[in-house]
Amino acid sequence: MTILQIETATTSCSVALARDGQVLGLKEIDQRNIHAEVITLYIDGLLKDAAISYDALDAVAVSCGPGSYTGLRIGVSTAKGLCFALDKPLISVDTLAAMGKGIADAGGDMLLCPMIDARRMEVFTAIFNQQGDMVKPTAAEIIDGDSFADLLADNKILFFGDGAEKCRVALSDNPNANFRSGFANSAAHLTAIAAEKYLANDFVDVAYFEPYYLKDFIAGKKANA
Repeated sequence: MTILQIETATTSCSVALARDGQVLGLKEIDQRNIHAEVITLYIDGLLKDAAISYDALDAVAVSCGPGSYTGLRIGVSTAKGLCFALDKPLISVDTLAAMGKGIADAGGDMLLCPMIDARRMEVFTAIFNQQGDMVKPTAAEIIDGDSFADLLADNKILFFGDGAEKCRVALSDNPNANFRSGFANSAAHLTAIAAEKYLANDFVDVAYFEPYYLKDFIAGKKANA
């Protein structure tokens, strides 16, 4: 099985090609507001580099959120367009679950808490164990010193993602709170979940599928000229 994987839920625009659960190639850039400009170029270049035609793809997998409203729209629209044109199935991968797969060396029984910046002190987050089971469900959380107090009382938690750094001051007084800097979302992190879903025929309806925004989009005010 050959799966094209797309990740655009954060500032990272990332495209990966995987075969039988192994990444064949990856193109990505972590830069705000560049997704629409580069995503189709990355996809085309990735397939050409691997000498794989569009028709040879077995499925397209996309990071479905939560995350950036605009980023998710671009990624999902691109994935749906490819699936329509190629008559290929679409696989939806939870962004936070994929981030958890991207941390392979947390150590011990530490819980994993991916965080996506939602603005101010709010993040999109969930908590997983290292087997990928969800311990705390996905939510938009406003972080303060009491956040995750029940779990931190008895567990070490690793916080990571572009929302984690701004939460460091609020949470770092707890000795069980650990932080990983420099983590960036990648389409490569979708690989294990996408392969599992493909083998289980776990596909979404291309016509009706929508990203998981978690919060309604709020347009910002334009600056005065």
